[in-house]
Amino acid sequence: MTVVPAKSGWSGWVEKGQTLSIVDLEGNQAVDFLVYNAHNTDERYSAADTITAQGNIFLTTGSVLMSNEHNPLMTVIEDTCGRHDTIGGACSKESNTLRYGHHTRPQHACVENFLAEGAKWGLGKRDLVSNVNWYMNVPVEQDGTLGIVDGISAPGLKVVLRADTDVLVLISNCPQINNPCNGFNPTPIELVIT
Repeated sequence: MTVVPAKSGWSGWVEKGQTLSIVDLEGNQAVDFLVYNAHNTDERYSAADTITAQGNIFLTTGSVLMSNEHNPLMTVIEDTCGRHDTIGGACSKESNTLRYGHHTRPQHACVENFLAEGAKWGLGKRDLVSNVNWYMNVPVEQDGTLGIVDGISAPGLKVVLRADTDVLVLISNCPQINNPCNGFNPTPIELVIT
């Protein structure tokens, strides 16, 4: 069991057949997530392949995270929240500046967490792809725009993923304070590998 503090990153291997539980300890906390084939990181999570394979932009129990080679990386085997985002992306200093103003540029963001964690495994900026946002509520509005609204999670809810091959996981416990994805107050999460 590992507690990842608010605004921090984490990375690690999850072996084939093992499970990774991501627990939203205090509720309303977005968890940005990337996954790679541990033996060949050129094979990595693909939002497009995942969405196409399941015919849905939201993830829940039974969803399979597909790679860019259309192989299963991880499968959601339990989800007490009910819906997770595949299209909202990761916050960055650049996107914060565009969305919320130049005063936000110094703020830490998910891309920086991903870069710091990825560097431990020889990954760089070119290795960052579209990510999963566990617990983040990004509805598609009637006019086709995306909303970033209050999360739908609550304290103690969890998502459990089974590794379908040996994988490398990068996590950013989202530090965003400019929109309601974390209730404007980032909090810790718990990770359990079994």
